[in-house]
Amino acid sequence: MTHSIRKATLADIPALEKLIADSARGLARQDYTEAQIEAAIGTAWGVDSELIRDQTYFVAEAEGFVADAEGAGLIACGGWSRRKKLFGSDAQPGSESEVLDPLHDSARIRAFFVRSDWARRGLGHSLLRKCEDEARSQGFKSASLVATLTGQRLYRLSGYVGEEHIEYPLRKGLTIAMVPMTKSPL
Repeated sequence: MTHSIRKATLADIPALEKLIADSARGLARQDYTEAQIEAAIGTAWGVDSELIRDQTYFVAEAEGFVADAEGAGLIACGGWSRRKKLFGSDAQPGSESEVLDPLHDSARIRAFFVRSDWARRGLGHSLLRKCEDEARSQGFKSASLVATLTGQRLYRLSGYVGEEHIEYPLRKGLTIAMVPMTKSPL
């Protein structure tokens, strides 16, 4: 089945929340515990509406794929940002909306999720190429991100480097390991 990519809209937020939760619960189990996944959904992993308002967040839809009863027909999402914030949802405290300088700073690759039943079909690569192309067209020469342990495989295959794990605090005293990564040149 082929897919199309379009810019996300604010009306997509309920479907995005469902997609992100499905992706995390279905694909992150090999790297995180159930408690970590549930604590990360909606905070570390969730919708950042600033990306949507900046028109730098994208969704993938499969041609001919019928939305389910709740209207969630999106199969993947991901974006890039010209802002300082590296990851997290609207609910994450300490958001940094400062605009980056493309001559000196790296674009941010943000919030990539694929429906678990659509994984391993090239959706993440398609979205990543779209984001890198757009960031490059805005003058960015490099990109940075904070990958989940699950996502770092995609980014490594696409030329991103970084191995050091950082522990990010979650609710209820839990933490999750994440990996800062960069790609230069973009």
